[in-house]
Amino acid sequence: MPGNSQRRAKRLTPKKGAVKGTGGKNRASLAGRGRTLPADERPWHKGYSGTEQLPQRTAWKQEKERRAAAEEGRAPKIGTPGAKDTTWGAGGGGVKGGRGGGAVRGAAGRGGGRAPARSGPRVAPGRKSNPPRDAPELLVGRNPVLEALRAHVPATALYVAQGIEIDERVNELVRTAGDRGIAILEVSRTELDRMTGGVLHQGVGLQVPPFAYEPFDDLLAAAGEHPAPLLVALDGVTDPRNLGAVIRSAAAFGAQGVFVPERRAAGITATAWRTSAGAAARVPVSQVINMTRALKACQDAGFTVVGLDADGETDLYSLEAAVGPLVVVVGSEGRGLSRLVGATCDLRVSIPMMSTVESLNASVAAAVTLAEVARRRLVA
Repeated sequence: MPGNSQRRAKRLTPKKGAVKGTGGKNRASLAGRGRTLPADERPWHKGYSGTEQLPQRTAWKQEKERRAAAEEGRAPKIGTPGAKDTTWGAGGGGVKGGRGGGAVRGAAGRGGGRAPARSGPRVAPGRKSNPPRDAPELLVGRNPVLEALRAHVPATALYVAQGIEIDERVNELVRTAGDRGIAILEVSRTELDRMTGGVLHQGVGLQVPPFAYEPFDDLLAAAGEHPAPLLVALDGVTDPRNLGAVIRSAAAFGAQGVFVPERRAAGITATAWRTSAGAAARVPVSQVINMTRALKACQDAGFTVVGLDADGETDLYSLEAAVGPLVVVVGSEGRGLSRLVGATCDLRVSIPMMSTVESLNASVAAAVTLAEVARRRLVA
Protein backbone atom coordinates (compact mmCIF):
# COMPACT_ATOMS: atom_id res chain seq x y z
CA MET A 1 0.00 0.00 0.00
CA PRO A 2 1.23 3.54 -0.69
CA GLY A 3 1.00 4.53 2.95
CA ASN A 4 3.15 1.60 4.07
CA SER A 5 5.89 1.92 1.44
CA GLN A 6 9.40 1.54 2.86
CA ARG A 7 10.94 3.54 0.00
CA ARG A 8 11.28 6.78 1.90
CA ALA A 9 13.18 8.53 -0.92
CA LYS A 10 10.79 7.50 -3.62
CA ARG A 11 10.31 10.19 -6.31
CA LEU A 12 6.66 11.11 -6.64
CA THR A 13 7.07 13.78 -9.36
CA PRO A 14 8.40 13.45 -12.91
CA LYS A 15 12.16 13.86 -13.28
CA LYS A 16 13.26 17.34 -14.23
CA GLY A 17 14.40 17.70 -17.83
CA ALA A 18 17.65 19.09 -19.11
CA VAL A 19 18.37 22.74 -18.46
CA LYS A 20 18.25 24.88 -21.58
CA GLY A 21 21.44 26.66 -22.55
CA THR A 22 21.95 30.28 -23.58
CA GLY A 23 22.34 29.46 -27.23
CA GLY A 24 25.76 31.10 -27.37
CA LYS A 25 24.52 34.55 -26.28
CA ASN A 26 27.09 34.81 -23.46
CA ARG A 27 29.97 33.37 -25.44
CA ALA A 28 31.57 36.79 -25.88
CA SER A 29 31.55 37.44 -22.11
CA LEU A 30 33.37 34.17 -21.48
CA ALA A 31 36.08 34.86 -24.01
CA GLY A 32 37.96 37.27 -21.71
CA ARG A 33 39.37 40.70 -22.36
CA GLY A 34 42.71 39.72 -23.77
CA ARG A 35 46.17 40.11 -22.37
CA THR A 36 47.20 42.64 -19.75
CA LEU A 37 49.03 45.50 -21.39
CA PRO A 38 52.52 46.33 -20.07
CA ALA A 39 53.03 49.74 -18.48
CA ASP A 40 54.73 51.31 -21.48
CA GLU A 41 51.71 50.46 -23.65
CA ARG A 42 49.06 51.91 -21.31
CA PRO A 43 48.16 55.51 -22.25
CA TRP A 44 46.87 56.14 -18.73
CA HIS A 45 50.06 54.88 -17.01
CA LYS A 46 52.98 57.11 -16.01
CA GLY A 47 55.34 54.67 -17.76
CA TYR A 48 53.66 55.17 -21.16
CA SER A 49 56.27 56.13 -23.73
CA GLY A 50 53.81 57.81 -26.11
CA THR A 51 55.01 55.95 -29.24
CA GLU A 52 52.55 53.05 -29.20
CA GLN A 53 49.31 53.24 -31.10
CA LEU A 54 46.30 53.95 -28.91
CA PRO A 55 43.39 51.53 -28.82
CA GLN A 56 40.64 52.72 -31.13
CA ARG A 57 38.09 53.44 -28.40
CA THR A 58 40.64 55.28 -26.22
CA ALA A 59 41.80 57.43 -29.13
CA TRP A 60 38.21 58.29 -30.01
CA LYS A 61 37.34 59.37 -26.49
CA GLN A 62 40.52 61.41 -26.08
CA GLU A 63 39.85 63.20 -29.33
CA LYS A 64 36.30 63.90 -28.22
CA GLU A 65 37.58 65.40 -24.98
CA ARG A 66 40.08 67.57 -26.86
CA ARG A 67 37.33 68.95 -29.11
CA ALA A 68 35.10 69.68 -26.11
CA ALA A 69 37.98 71.43 -24.34
CA ALA A 70 38.77 73.51 -27.42
CA GLU A 71 35.16 74.67 -27.69
CA GLU A 72 35.08 75.67 -24.01
CA GLY A 73 38.52 77.27 -24.04
CA ARG A 74 40.12 75.06 -21.39
CA ALA A 75 42.83 72.45 -21.13
CA PRO A 76 41.76 68.89 -22.00
CA LYS A 77 41.26 66.69 -18.96
CA ILE A 78 43.13 63.67 -20.22
CA GLY A 79 46.37 62.02 -19.28
CA THR A 80 49.56 63.10 -20.98
CA PRO A 81 52.41 60.77 -21.96
CA GLY A 82 54.83 60.25 -19.08
CA ALA A 83 52.48 61.72 -16.48
CA LYS A 84 49.98 60.07 -14.21
CA ASP A 85 46.52 61.66 -14.16
CA THR A 86 44.54 61.19 -10.99
CA THR A 87 41.68 63.62 -11.65
CA TRP A 88 38.37 61.99 -10.75
CA GLY A 89 34.85 62.98 -9.96
CA ALA A 90 31.99 64.66 -11.76
CA GLY A 91 33.31 66.61 -14.69
CA GLY A 92 36.80 65.13 -14.37
CA GLY A 93 38.53 63.54 -17.31
CA GLY A 94 41.04 61.26 -15.62
CA VAL A 95 42.06 58.42 -17.94
CA LYS A 96 41.49 54.96 -16.66
CA GLY A 97 41.36 51.70 -18.55
CA GLY A 98 40.89 48.01 -18.08
CA ARG A 99 42.92 45.13 -19.38
CA GLY A 100 41.94 45.36 -22.98
CA GLY A 101 41.93 49.10 -23.60
CA GLY A 102 41.58 52.58 -22.13
CA ALA A 103 38.41 54.34 -21.21
CA VAL A 104 37.98 58.00 -20.29
CA ARG A 105 36.06 58.43 -17.04
CA GLY A 106 34.18 61.61 -16.21
CA ALA A 107 31.98 63.90 -18.24
CA ALA A 108 33.81 63.29 -21.51
CA GLY A 109 33.43 59.53 -21.14
CA ARG A 110 29.68 59.66 -20.73
CA GLY A 111 28.59 60.79 -24.15
CA GLY A 112 29.81 64.36 -23.79
CA GLY A 113 27.38 65.38 -21.02
CA ARG A 114 28.89 68.02 -18.73
CA ALA A 115 28.30 67.74 -15.00
CA PRO A 116 29.00 70.71 -12.72
CA ALA A 117 32.55 70.71 -11.40
CA ARG A 118 33.01 69.83 -7.75
CA SER A 119 35.53 71.26 -5.36
CA GLY A 120 36.95 69.30 -2.48
CA PRO A 121 37.12 65.57 -1.89
CA ARG A 122 34.64 63.24 -3.53
CA VAL A 123 31.96 61.94 -1.14
CA ALA A 124 30.10 58.69 -1.63
CA PRO A 125 26.32 58.99 -2.10
CA GLY A 126 24.40 58.91 1.16
CA ARG A 127 27.38 59.99 3.27
CA LYS A 128 28.11 63.41 4.70
CA SER A 129 31.54 64.90 4.30
CA ASN A 130 33.24 65.96 7.51
CA PRO A 131 33.58 69.75 7.64
CA PRO A 132 37.12 71.05 7.85
CA ARG A 133 38.42 71.84 11.30
CA ASP A 134 38.69 75.54 10.43
CA ALA A 135 35.05 75.76 9.27
CA PRO A 136 32.84 78.28 11.12
CA GLU A 137 30.54 77.04 13.88
CA LEU A 138 26.95 78.03 14.53
CA LEU A 139 26.22 78.57 18.21
CA VAL A 140 22.56 78.19 19.13
CA GLY A 141 20.48 78.93 22.19
CA ARG A 142 19.79 82.30 23.77
CA ASN A 143 22.10 81.94 26.78
CA PRO A 144 25.11 80.54 24.82
CA VAL A 145 24.76 83.21 22.12
CA LEU A 146 24.42 85.98 24.70
CA GLU A 147 27.43 84.75 26.70
CA ALA A 148 29.51 84.53 23.53
CA LEU A 149 28.65 88.13 22.64
CA ARG A 150 29.38 89.30 26.18
CA ALA A 151 32.78 87.57 26.04
CA HIS A 152 33.52 89.34 22.72
CA VAL A 153 33.87 86.07 20.84
CA PRO A 154 34.54 86.94 17.18
CA ALA A 155 31.35 86.49 15.18
CA THR A 156 30.34 87.12 11.60
CA ALA A 157 26.54 86.87 11.61
CA LEU A 158 23.59 86.66 13.98
CA TYR A 159 20.57 84.68 12.75
CA VAL A 160 17.15 85.44 14.28
CA ALA A 161 14.12 83.36 13.40
CA GLN A 162 10.98 85.15 12.27
CA GLY A 163 8.09 85.32 14.72
CA ILE A 164 10.01 84.25 17.85
CA GLU A 165 9.00 85.42 21.31
CA ILE A 166 11.05 88.48 22.21
CA ASP A 167 12.49 88.66 25.72
CA GLU A 168 15.24 90.70 27.35
CA ARG A 169 17.93 88.24 26.20
CA VAL A 170 16.93 88.59 22.55
CA ASN A 171 16.87 92.37 22.89
CA GLU A 172 20.34 92.38 24.45
CA LEU A 173 21.94 90.07 21.91
CA VAL A 174 20.46 92.02 18.99
CA ARG A 175 21.61 95.30 20.53
CA THR A 176 25.09 93.92 21.29
CA ALA A 177 25.47 92.48 17.80
CA GLY A 178 24.43 95.81 16.28
CA ASP A 179 26.91 97.74 18.43
CA ARG A 180 29.73 95.44 17.39
CA GLY A 181 28.88 95.67 13.68
CA ILE A 182 27.82 92.01 13.34
CA ALA A 183 25.41 91.30 10.50
CA ILE A 184 21.89 90.54 11.79
CA LEU A 185 19.92 88.28 9.46
CA GLU A 186 16.25 87.42 9.89
CA VAL A 187 15.48 83.95 8.56
CA SER A 188 12.53 81.61 8.73
CA ARG A 189 12.38 79.03 11.46
CA THR A 190 12.50 76.29 8.83
CA GLU A 191 15.73 77.69 7.41
CA LEU A 192 17.27 77.94 10.89
CA ASP A 193 16.23 74.35 11.58
CA ARG A 194 18.05 73.30 8.41
CA MET A 195 21.16 75.28 9.29
CA THR A 196 21.37 73.79 12.78
CA GLY A 197 20.52 70.23 11.77
CA GLY A 198 17.41 70.09 13.92
CA VAL A 199 19.13 71.13 17.16
CA LEU A 200 17.00 73.13 19.61
CA HIS A 201 18.07 76.70 18.86
CA GLN A 202 15.43 78.85 20.62
CA GLY A 203 15.18 81.02 17.53
CA VAL A 204 18.74 82.41 17.48
CA GLY A 205 22.09 81.33 16.07
CA LEU A 206 25.52 82.96 16.00
CA GLN A 207 28.11 82.13 13.37
CA VAL A 208 31.56 82.12 14.95
CA PRO A 209 35.02 80.90 13.94
CA PRO A 210 36.32 77.62 15.37
CA PHE A 211 36.80 77.54 19.13
CA ALA A 212 40.18 78.91 20.21
CA TYR A 213 41.72 76.46 22.66
CA GLU A 214 44.06 77.76 25.34
CA PRO A 215 47.63 76.42 25.20
CA PHE A 216 48.07 73.94 28.02
CA ASP A 217 51.22 75.58 29.36
CA ASP A 218 49.40 78.91 29.63
CA LEU A 219 46.43 77.23 31.29
CA LEU A 220 48.69 75.57 33.88
CA ALA A 221 50.62 78.77 34.54
CA ALA A 222 47.47 80.87 34.95
CA ALA A 223 45.93 78.33 37.35
CA GLY A 224 49.12 78.30 39.45
CA GLU A 225 48.67 82.01 40.23
CA HIS A 226 45.59 81.26 42.35
CA PRO A 227 46.02 80.40 46.05
CA ALA A 228 44.09 77.12 45.66
CA PRO A 229 44.10 76.22 41.95
CA LEU A 230 41.60 73.72 40.59
CA LEU A 231 41.64 72.07 37.17
CA VAL A 232 39.39 69.45 35.57
CA ALA A 233 40.65 66.81 33.11
CA LEU A 234 38.37 64.68 30.94
CA ASP A 235 39.83 61.30 29.98
CA GLY A 236 38.11 60.21 26.77
CA VAL A 237 34.67 61.79 27.26
CA THR A 238 33.09 61.56 23.80
CA ASP A 239 29.69 63.18 24.34
CA PRO A 240 29.86 66.95 23.75
CA ARG A 241 26.88 67.39 26.08
CA ASN A 242 28.86 65.88 28.93
CA LEU A 243 31.77 68.14 28.06
CA GLY A 244 29.53 71.20 28.09
CA ALA A 245 27.97 70.17 31.41
CA VAL A 246 31.40 69.67 33.01
CA ILE A 247 32.54 73.10 31.79
CA ARG A 248 29.41 74.62 33.30
CA SER A 249 30.08 72.91 36.65
CA ALA A 250 33.73 74.00 36.52
CA ALA A 251 32.64 77.61 36.08
CA ALA A 252 30.09 77.32 38.90
CA PHE A 253 32.53 75.89 41.46
CA GLY A 254 35.57 78.02 40.70
CA ALA A 255 37.79 75.83 38.52
CA GLN A 256 40.41 77.72 36.54
CA GLY A 257 40.31 75.51 33.45
CA VAL A 258 39.47 72.23 31.72
CA PHE A 259 41.70 70.16 29.47
CA VAL A 260 40.79 67.27 27.15
CA PRO A 261 42.66 64.98 24.75
CA GLU A 262 42.93 65.98 21.10
CA ARG A 263 41.99 62.52 19.81
CA ARG A 264 39.12 60.16 20.60
CA ALA A 265 37.37 62.77 22.75
CA ALA A 266 34.72 65.44 22.37
CA GLY A 267 35.77 68.98 21.50
CA ILE A 268 34.01 72.30 21.82
CA THR A 269 31.20 72.12 19.28
CA ALA A 270 27.92 73.97 19.02
CA THR A 271 26.32 71.26 21.16
CA ALA A 272 28.95 71.67 23.87
CA TRP A 273 28.53 75.44 23.73
CA ARG A 274 24.79 75.17 24.21
CA THR A 275 25.06 72.65 27.07
CA SER A 276 27.58 74.83 28.87
CA ALA A 277 25.06 77.70 28.73
CA GLY A 278 27.87 79.98 27.56
CA ALA A 279 30.35 78.96 30.28
CA ALA A 280 32.80 77.92 27.56
CA ALA A 281 33.35 81.63 26.95
CA ARG A 282 34.50 82.13 30.56
CA VAL A 283 36.43 78.93 31.38
CA PRO A 284 39.66 78.29 29.44
CA VAL A 285 39.72 74.91 27.67
CA SER A 286 42.89 73.22 26.40
CA GLN A 287 43.56 70.23 24.20
CA VAL A 288 46.53 68.02 25.03
CA ILE A 289 48.22 65.45 22.85
CA ASN A 290 48.98 63.04 25.70
CA MET A 291 46.78 63.05 28.80
CA THR A 292 49.25 61.09 30.94
CA ARG A 293 52.07 63.51 30.12
CA ALA A 294 49.81 66.49 30.91
CA LEU A 295 48.87 65.02 34.31
CA LYS A 296 52.55 64.47 35.12
CA ALA A 297 53.22 68.10 34.25
CA CYS A 298 50.50 69.07 36.73
CA GLN A 299 52.12 66.90 39.40
CA ASP A 300 55.48 68.55 38.75
CA ALA A 301 53.75 71.92 39.25
CA GLY A 302 52.55 70.85 42.72
CA PHE A 303 49.03 69.61 41.91
CA THR A 304 47.47 66.53 43.44
CA VAL A 305 45.82 64.45 40.71
CA VAL A 306 42.70 62.55 41.81
CA GLY A 307 40.72 60.28 39.50
CA LEU A 308 37.04 59.49 39.91
CA ASP A 309 36.61 55.73 40.15
CA ALA A 310 33.67 53.74 41.47
CA ASP A 311 36.15 51.30 43.07
CA GLY A 312 38.45 54.03 44.41
CA GLU A 313 40.13 53.49 47.75
CA THR A 314 39.48 57.06 48.98
CA ASP A 315 36.05 58.35 50.00
CA LEU A 316 35.15 61.72 48.48
CA TYR A 317 34.03 63.00 51.88
CA SER A 318 37.43 62.06 53.30
CA LEU A 319 39.49 63.81 50.62
CA GLU A 320 41.91 65.96 52.60
CA ALA A 321 43.75 67.05 49.46
CA ALA A 322 40.70 69.03 48.29
CA VAL A 323 41.93 72.22 49.98
CA GLY A 324 45.23 72.28 48.03
CA PRO A 325 46.12 72.48 44.34
CA LEU A 326 43.96 69.83 42.73
CA VAL A 327 43.27 68.20 39.37
CA VAL A 328 40.01 66.21 39.14
CA VAL A 329 40.13 63.58 36.38
CA VAL A 330 36.80 62.34 35.00
CA GLY A 331 36.76 59.09 33.03
CA SER A 332 34.82 58.29 29.89
CA GLU A 333 31.14 57.39 29.86
CA GLY A 334 31.60 53.65 29.46
CA ARG A 335 34.98 52.40 30.65
CA GLY A 336 35.90 55.13 33.12
CA LEU A 337 39.58 55.96 33.59
CA SER A 338 42.02 54.44 31.15
CA ARG A 339 44.76 52.20 32.55
CA LEU A 340 47.66 54.64 32.15
CA VAL A 341 45.69 57.62 33.42
CA GLY A 342 44.47 55.64 36.43
CA ALA A 343 48.03 54.58 37.24
CA THR A 344 49.21 58.20 36.99
CA CYS A 345 46.63 59.55 39.47
CA ASP A 346 47.83 60.13 43.03
CA LEU A 347 44.46 59.07 44.44
CA ARG A 348 41.39 57.21 43.22
CA VAL A 349 38.26 58.76 44.68
CA SER A 350 34.84 57.13 44.92
CA ILE A 351 31.52 58.88 45.54
CA PRO A 352 29.46 57.25 48.35
CA MET A 353 25.96 56.31 47.19
CA MET A 354 22.98 54.83 48.99
CA SER A 355 22.49 52.14 46.33
CA THR A 356 25.24 49.93 44.93
CA VAL A 357 23.33 49.19 41.71
CA GLU A 358 23.20 52.81 40.55
CA SER A 359 25.92 54.74 38.75
CA LEU A 360 26.39 58.41 37.97
CA ASN A 361 26.80 60.08 34.62
CA ALA A 362 30.29 61.48 33.96
CA SER A 363 29.12 65.09 34.13
CA VAL A 364 27.03 64.44 37.26
CA ALA A 365 29.96 62.77 39.01
CA ALA A 366 32.15 65.75 38.13
CA ALA A 367 29.54 68.18 39.49
CA VAL A 368 29.22 66.27 42.79
CA THR A 369 32.99 66.16 43.22
CA LEU A 370 33.51 69.83 42.41
CA ALA A 371 30.71 70.79 44.80
CA GLU A 372 32.36 68.86 47.63
CA VAL A 373 35.75 70.43 46.84
CA ALA A 374 34.18 73.90 46.93
CA ARG A 375 32.45 73.13 50.25
CA ARG A 376 35.68 71.96 51.86
CA ARG A 377 37.52 75.06 50.69
CA LEU A 378 34.83 77.33 52.13
CA VAL A 379 34.99 75.77 55.59
CA ALA A 380 38.78 75.40 55.60
